Amino acid sequence: MELDKIVEKDLKMGSANQEIFAKTLESLAATDKSIIVVTSDSRGSGKLVPFGQKFPEQIVEVGIAEQNLVGVAAGLASAGKKSFAISPACFLTARALEQIKNDVAYSDNPVKLVGISAGVSYGALGTTHHSLHDFAVLRAINNMIIVAPADNFETEQAVLLAAKLEQPIYLRFGKKPMPFLSEENQEFEFGKGRIIRKGNNLTIIANGETVYPAWQAAKALEEKHGVSAKVISMHTIKPLDTALLDELAAEGKPIITVEEQMVNGGLGEACASYLFQKGARNRFHIIGIPDEYTVTGSQGEIFNHYGISRDGILAQAETLLK
Repeated sequence: MELDKIVEKDLKMGSANQEIFAKTLESLAATDKSIIVVTSDSRGSGKLVPFGQKFPEQIVEVGIAEQNLVGVAAGLASAGKKSFAISPACFLTARALEQIKNDVAYSDNPVKLVGISAGVSYGALGTTHHSLHDFAVLRAINNMIIVAPADNFETEQAVLLAAKLEQPIYLRFGKKPMPFLSEENQEFEFGKGRIIRKGNNLTIIANGETVYPAWQAAKALEEKHGVSAKVISMHTIKPLDTALLDELAAEGKPIITVEEQMVNGGLGEACASYLFQKGARNRFHIIGIPDEYTVTGSQGEIFNHYGISRDGILAQAETLLK
């Protein structure tokens, strides 16, 4: 099933996470003049046109110049402003990587880096516009929190917390409307995974827009096989919730990780590295984009091709459970 055709009677439908980001930021800026948005010709795609109209003195447009974007945001942060640097994730975390490393992280400027239209959100625009490297490169930079919220609730909470944060952070958002994944668990904290669905036979760890197909797969496992699968939104890739991973290791059940990122260096490898260095023996499999340039298609078509889907995750779960 394509993500742009979500029809789920058991879940309440929401908006695109980057729309919720923009609305939350707008509400914060109304009472906090220290919030400054810096964009690189991205106020339209970042849903920030209303923000600019309401708060013209709190937005800076640098044009298509991502390195300047990060440098300006770092300077504003060093002067005490709560700066949000917003740009398509593919450009922000590649073209401006040196500035992120030196001007933000090394200089300890609490910039809120916001990667919009992340992963394969741009679909048929292809590899040039996909951000499948961002988790990996930013994990390798010290002093950087990395967060990929799964739904509107997590997005709102992440923005509220980021605005108060005195440390660099990277927030990653996609373009597709997402359902609310758990009305029961309304707790959110950076570095703490959120249990979306309870289960005891298998665990699926996902983040961002892959949490929904993970939830779908868990539901299908129960309906088809009577298997109870736990689903975790590991929204924070760094710092990782190692306490939760310790619990999963102690349970000894199979683990699948799912991410909208290259399998090299992302959520799956972060979890595997921690678990197996601690001596865990859980059966383990990473679902993501393999080490290749992606096929051409919509986000949903790309997800389906690489098994980042209900059926793909279900099939892998069936294999592990055997």
